[in-house]
Amino acid sequence: MTDIVPIGGEYYIPASSALADDRRRVLKHGDTFAVYDRWGDARPIGAREQGLYHAGTRYLSESVLRIYGERLLLLSSNVRTDNAVLRVDLTNPDLPHAPHGPIPGGAVHFSRTKFLWRGAAYERLQISNYAGCDVRFELSLEVGADFADVFEVRGTRRQRRGRYLEPRKGQHGIAFGYLGLDGVERWVAIRARPQPVRIEERTLVFDVALAAGARTYIEIVVVCEAGGEALNGGVLDVEEAEERLRSDMQHNAESMCRVETDNQQFDEWLSRSNSDLLMMLTVNGEGLYPYAGVPWYCTPFGRDGLITALECLWLDPDWMRGVLSFLAATQATELDPSRDAEPGKIVHEIRTGEMAATGEVPFGRYYGSVDATPLFVVAAARYFVHTGDRAFVEQLWPHVAAALNWMERYGDRDGDGFLEYQRESATGLANQGWKDSYDAVAHDDGTLAEGPIAVCEAQGYAYAALRGAAHVLRALGRDDRAGDLEARAQQLRARFDDAFWCDQIGTYALALDGHKRQCAVRSSNPGHCLYSGIVPTSKAPRVAAALMASDSFSGWGIRTLAAGQARYNPMSYHNGSVWPHDNAIAAEGLARYGFKREAGRIMAALYDASRFFELHRLPELFCGFTRRQDQAPTLYPVACSPQAWAAGAVFQLLGACLGIQVDGAKRRLRLERPFLPRILQEVRIYGLRVGDGEADFVVHRERHTVGVNVIRKTRGVEVVTVQ
Repeated sequence: MTDIVPIGGEYYIPASSALADDRRRVLKHGDTFAVYDRWGDARPIGAREQGLYHAGTRYLSESVLRIYGERLLLLSSNVRTDNAVLRVDLTNPDLPHAPHGPIPGGAVHFSRTKFLWRGAAYERLQISNYAGCDVRFELSLEVGADFADVFEVRGTRRQRRGRYLEPRKGQHGIAFGYLGLDGVERWVAIRARPQPVRIEERTLVFDVALAAGARTYIEIVVVCEAGGEALNGGVLDVEEAEERLRSDMQHNAESMCRVETDNQQFDEWLSRSNSDLLMMLTVNGEGLYPYAGVPWYCTPFGRDGLITALECLWLDPDWMRGVLSFLAATQATELDPSRDAEPGKIVHEIRTGEMAATGEVPFGRYYGSVDATPLFVVAAARYFVHTGDRAFVEQLWPHVAAALNWMERYGDRDGDGFLEYQRESATGLANQGWKDSYDAVAHDDGTLAEGPIAVCEAQGYAYAALRGAAHVLRALGRDDRAGDLEARAQQLRARFDDAFWCDQIGTYALALDGHKRQCAVRSSNPGHCLYSGIVPTSKAPRVAAALMASDSFSGWGIRTLAAGQARYNPMSYHNGSVWPHDNAIAAEGLARYGFKREAGRIMAALYDASRFFELHRLPELFCGFTRRQDQAPTLYPVACSPQAWAAGAVFQLLGACLGIQVDGAKRRLRLERPFLPRILQEVRIYGLRVGDGEADFVVHRERHTVGVNVIRKTRGVEVVTVQ
């Protein structure tokens, strides 16, 4: 019996465990990620997501270090600031009956250093004897491999699976294999140096003998492979792999500008967010792409990649180039209802695991997203303005034109000028905006909306796409086509205001259903409308007031659905929770219309929240309960953490408050009404790219205003401050 169940037409996978109380440790490199406990182990019981994953499959499901069958005692566990390395300090329990003589507790120190590099997990285990005498003991590593698809780990039960292959033992380790229903043979090899004294069914056993004050090392490498032998060659060199990882990370970070403030805790939030973004960046054939999140979304998502790149455009525009290139390469070229694909449409998500390959889930390459396509156009236009990279945008333009054609021919399903969605795939997503859970779009009485559905933010993105494309066309000398797009944008803006404005709730309706009836509920979605510019200036104050009202703003951020609405549930995924990226988009929208204090209030609230989350890492989302004095925000049980667009939120918030606007072609940096909230006295930015130049500057808060000092700028760069 499968656990993939339809609820309200949604392809739904119920969560099987809660992660809120699990202080997990996450590493990622490329298409490989690992989820460990604080000991650096992956245990087969408890939190089900632990293990080593590669390309949508969990290869190693168990890896537990023991001394004479007992777990070691935890001293400390920390992921390095750059997210690349997990360091764990352990010691032995009291072993009065050890075969080679008693060992008092705390006599031997075990230091684990773990990291990932190109499809493999590396570990250097340093063992130091502080007993004051010789010690000898047996250390074991228990391992297991279930080759579960990530959807299985999340809770799906399959009616059939592939078959496990006979394990292979070698002098240095053991390999487990699995032949999937997709015909792919997958292997995971666990190899150690020095070689174990013996290898049992699934346990590597080491005989450790240390003189007083002596130290020794064990290196362990776990290699994931698909379609090949896993035991070919000897054990890889851990030191060399660590050096290559360090070099790789430095290369990815070298084009980023550097941000510092006078607030150390804010800087810790910045640093963790920066490291999370670098960790989620993944090299593909088109450049760097930010995967969405760990553990459930460690793969390319169209919407997530675009929003992350937009959040961080001023931080490093190269990421946007990689995102646009990848999405152009995967843009749909034909009609395929089984994947909700139409010519010109931008991909929603791409999966490479066994269940995607067999069609057990529809997400191998799935296009069920109404907003990724207009966002692609918006992102291309924003990149062009920011960088002045005419050659790249001209190369990209056929894909932009195809996206615009999709908006007109396929996105507007009934010819009323609005973008709507209604799934064609029987197992696809029922809701295809960013709030894509089955119950995310409803009427004021709680009745679920029936399609085709037009969500308000998609109209805003369409408006911004038309205007942005028109700007690019004028710059390319194609004024006739630009005029047509500008006219369509103005018509859309007028129609949108007429159809979506709802006096009953004092803001824009969440959506129009298939009968063009308003979903008259107060949601965070109109914040995206401010961001896009589709809101008339006369309506902006009321939209802002609705977003910041006490039923919407929890004290930690803007709720996805305001308290008091029929489907409000602060513990839900999309109906009352707080999402950092959603708040960052709303903050930039508020700042766009001059509501800088409100934008600063959102940034201050999320900063306060970050101080309560482990590692200062904002998760994908958290619960929308009202902020209570001296209490932390409430975790959402199965939120991804890290999540790329949650990590990017702080940079969008900062950019909105400072009013950072870059015109790459003119080599001009404009700071539009810079504002700093109470949490910051000073912000220092170094190496912000302005066309082919760059600038260093300081923004500092004074009693009644905010000042800007330019420290350095390359020749030809202009810095303008508008108060």
